[in-house]
Amino acid sequence: MPLNFAGRRVLVAGGGVTGTSVAQFLASQGAMVVIVDENPNLKTDFTVLAPQSVVVRDYSAVVLSPGWKESHPIVAACIAAGIEILNEIDVAWNIAQEIAPYQKWLALTGTNGKTTTVEMAAAMLQRAGLKAVACGNVGETVIDAVTHRDAFDYLILELSSFQLHWMKTAHFVSSAILNITEDHLDWHGGFDAYCDAKLSLLERSDMAILNRDDSEIIKRAKKWDGRKIFFSLDTPAPGELGVVENLLIDRAFVGDPQEAQMIAQLSDIQPTLPHSVSNALAAAGLARSIGVSYTDIQSALIDFHPGRHRIETILSAGGVSWVDDSKATNPHAAAASILSHLSVIWVAGGLAKGADMDGLVERAKDRIKAVILIGSDRDLIEAAFLKYAPNTPRIKIDADHVKGGVSNALMESVVTAAQGFATSGDTVLMAPACASMDQFISYADRGDRFAAAVKKLVEDEN
Repeated sequence: MPLNFAGRRVLVAGGGVTGTSVAQFLASQGAMVVIVDENPNLKTDFTVLAPQSVVVRDYSAVVLSPGWKESHPIVAACIAAGIEILNEIDVAWNIAQEIAPYQKWLALTGTNGKTTTVEMAAAMLQRAGLKAVACGNVGETVIDAVTHRDAFDYLILELSSFQLHWMKTAHFVSSAILNITEDHLDWHGGFDAYCDAKLSLLERSDMAILNRDDSEIIKRAKKWDGRKIFFSLDTPAPGELGVVENLLIDRAFVGDPQEAQMIAQLSDIQPTLPHSVSNALAAAGLARSIGVSYTDIQSALIDFHPGRHRIETILSAGGVSWVDDSKATNPHAAAASILSHLSVIWVAGGLAKGADMDGLVERAKDRIKAVILIGSDRDLIEAAFLKYAPNTPRIKIDADHVKGGVSNALMESVVTAAQGFATSGDTVLMAPACASMDQFISYADRGDRFAAAVKKLVEDEN
């Protein structure tokens, strides 16, 4: 991939955060940049074309933002015409080789927990005094991190399956895979293709930190011959990370495989839930792979708090907890959230992205007191209840709602319906198991609206 973009006509596919950063960098290098986007009213200083207006032969390269499928007419036309197809991660990698060859990259992927774990790992490196930043699918774009005025020594990249699908040249000192369950099947065309995208990260890593509790990872990582460090919630074997009683233990990054070192105590991790502990082990593995001390890892974990919309308690009143886990956008994440509570009034629904809901409902049905259903694919969830828990009360909310609008009538109706079931000891949990874009701007918008409705209900009562 040439680093010299001067004088080249480059098409940037997608005018979101990533596309904007790419366009700005390419323009700074002398490229003539045009953005193609479905939104003709995109606010940008660059020329924006609708897909049907693009003539791909007018460009020497196209840089794809995450989410652009091979089947998209623009991408298919570029492939047919032999136009060079690039992606932000590889462009950033090649920039780094030019301007910061000392910089080391770490990476993490998985279906759930990516953002929290990447932020944990970054906190551990920063606590050790290293110039490190979380980037990629969280925080800054990778290009912005690479070209930052005060250059970083380490980047910790959160990578989605979309980014991995197009990535070809970036290389990582170590990488971690947290878990693999059905997600984005509509984009990838099936579970095997989704898994292949996730596991392709191994081919560009010197070392892999892998979840031994995940059977798909174990099965699919067998064919990779690189150094594998496994972590689990069980007692670790030599060469692994794990849990012994109330301690996180390292038997991988020690001088003698028979030795064991304490990483942290379970009580250092908040919330102390199984998936949070698993995330902490993965982050610790990444940190240990570059020599961060146990003291710095433990200190970072003690001070670490997950970001918003991740099992975030909004309010506790009358013995009822109201919890926002809007980030739970697939069945696996929603199941982990539901099973963290004993009695749940579950707020669910949205865009299922091709995922099956049967397994989630069958596994979690005994914890669910009632379900409040919203969104495009709510009937999939209702069908699973009819099969596995037909006696569980189900409420469909049909309040008028305009995406991004001022009115919050939809969530206010959700909260009112949930309150009708909630008694002391219950948790009203929004863990939708679906993406948000059918009704909301983002999962954060969905979570913010839920929180606003909860607080309004309490204020009205008082």
